[in-house]
Order: sequence, then C-alpha cells, then structure tokens
Amino acid sequence: MKILLSGGGTGGHIYPALALVRRIKEQYPHAEFLYIGTDRGLESKIVPKAGVPFQSVEIQGLRRSLSLDNLKTLFLMATSISKSKKIIKEFQPDVVVGTGGYVCAPVLYAASRLGIPSIIHEQNSVAGVTNKFLARYVDKICLCFEDARNDFQKYADKVIYTGNPRAQEVVSITEKTSLSNYQLKEDLPTVLIFGGSRGAEKINQSLVDAASSFAGKPYQALLITGDIHYEKIKKQIEALVPAVTNVKVVPYVEQMPALFNSIDLVACRSGATTLTELTALGIPSILIPSPYVTNNHQLKNAQSLSKNSAAEIIEEVDLNEKSLFSLIDSLLTNPEKRNDMAEKAKELGVPDAADRLMDVVRSIMK
Repeated sequence: MKILLSGGGTGGHIYPALALVRRIKEQYPHAEFLYIGTDRGLESKIVPKAGVPFQSVEIQGLRRSLSLDNLKTLFLMATSISKSKKIIKEFQPDVVVGTGGYVCAPVLYAASRLGIPSIIHEQNSVAGVTNKFLARYVDKICLCFEDARNDFQKYADKVIYTGNPRAQEVVSITEKTSLSNYQLKEDLPTVLIFGGSRGAEKINQSLVDAASSFAGKPYQALLITGDIHYEKIKKQIEALVPAVTNVKVVPYVEQMPALFNSIDLVACRSGATTLTELTALGIPSILIPSPYVTNNHQLKNAQSLSKNSAAEIIEEVDLNEKSLFSLIDSLLTNPEKRNDMAEKAKELGVPDAADRLMDVVRSIMK
C-alpha cells in the first residue's frame, strides 16, 4: 500500500493527515507514505519530524483582487503540476489524499490527470477554495462537518461524512496533565484559554484585564499566551500577585490532549482541529472565532457546535474583559450546564474518524 498525501499552510491541514498515517501504519505496518507540501509551510518542519518522507513544490494562493501576483500564481500552478506529475510517477501511489491548503491543487489535479484515485478531506464547515476547485476531479470528498455538504451539492454522490482522523487519535490519549505543573490546584474547576499555537493578542489581553475578577473565586484559569506574547502577559499577571493567585500563564503546551483531560472548560478559537479534539473528548467550550480567516469559516465552525448546545460563542467584536469573565464565571459555577454541554459536544464527535477515512482510502485504491 502506497499513499501520497498533500496539505499545508496550517496545522489544521497537516495534523489530520499525520493522524491518518499513524492509524494506517497500525493496521498496515508495511504501508509506504510520501507527503508533498511547500518549503515555506509548517508542513516542511512538522512532517519530516513525524518521520514521513517529504517533497515540495512551489505554489501560492490566488489573490481576490486584481494583481500581477496572480500571473505568478498561474505560472507556479503550471510548473508545480508538472513537478507533481513527476513525483507521482516516481512514487507510484495507490491513492492520493489532500487535506487542504493551496498546495493540494497541483498535486491532486496531477493525480487525476494520471488516473490515480484521489480524495479531498475538508476539515471546516465551509469548504475552501482549493477543495471546491478539486471537487470535480477527485473520486471522493470527505467531510468533518455536515454543514460543508452544502458546498458540494453538484458532487453529492462523491461526498462521505468521515469526521477528522485527529478525533480518534485524541480519544486514545488517556493520560492527564497534573495541574500542579502550572502551580494550580487539582481540585478546582479550571478553564483553559488559548488563541492557537501563536496566541491571540485580544484573547490574551481580555483575560489579563479580567484577571482581578478571578480573585477569591472557587475556580482557576490557565492562559496559553503563545511565545511572542508571553513575557508581556506574564509581567501583567505577576503585577496582580498576591491579590490574584488562581490565574497562571504559559507560553506553549506541547501535549494539549493530556491537558484537555484535566480541565473543565475551554475558551479558544474555533479552528477545525481544535473543535475535533473538543468534541471527541466532550469538553464544553467558549468559542471566539478568528475574524481573519477566509469566508469567516471559524464562525461557521463555531455555530455548528453552538446550534447543538455544545458551545457558547463570543465574536471578536464583542470580546472584552466583561464578556469573557461573565461567561467563564457562569459556566464554572454551573456544573450541570457544563455537563450538559459536554454531553452535547461528545454527540458531535466521531471517535472512529480515522477508521472511516481509512475505509474510504481502501475503497478507491487502484
């Protein structure tokens, strides 16, 4: 079994692919893999570190406005299709899987021209431009959110709801992180706040501004700031001691699923992979969608949970110390509400998502 994967730009496109690789290796130890990305994307670091062979093509996204850069994009598309065909012919995969990002366009298009079975995996509730373009050329379209089905109505016979492979991987992680590692108490309700791997300035500052309100409360908070924000936020929080001792900050957490297993509530962005993890584990959440993403897809992702009573939403325009603290306080002091949200979240999870996607891979292999 030889599988070629492509996806990049953000971790949300890369980690599902690697979760699929690990699950297939468990079932088929002799399976071979090759990953095509770009040298500039996170995949160029993450994929080789995971032990998966990596090759690159040069490609960039189209600008939405008239721009000479779009002429360069078209040129790069042509040259990267040619290079992708060469790589595919050399590797001779049984199937090609694209997990999102513009790098998938030349790779999966090349696969279709060469008659190699192919799959696109759409993580968000709103389909990306690349996946919409590729829909006519691929054999199967796999979804993580049922809402995305609306974007592929012309190709309904290709669409399969599989969920995100990361869900199955996260569910298998049973260890817990000790909250004492962060100078927090093990027996208090805890909210984890973060804005993605690099942090989000407005989320960070809203929590800092609200920190004084945590003083004396029967719960605690851990804020993951992101490396570039850490020193500034740390100094602001330390300035509140000894009045506030139940709010702690860290720059980054390596093992998020283990930490998720130790907390009671999450306040965070609504990227697809994060929501996959929250629903797989059944964690109630306050979602703060990033307004800086294509087609406002993080808001649509968040609404997929909120309409099922699995999450609350604060849009960034409404985010401040009062709105954030008020919602945290109302949920951390109401275990019944949190338990109900947790159950609703878990109902949306797909704990066998990797197996579902693997079944689709097997079904179309040449």
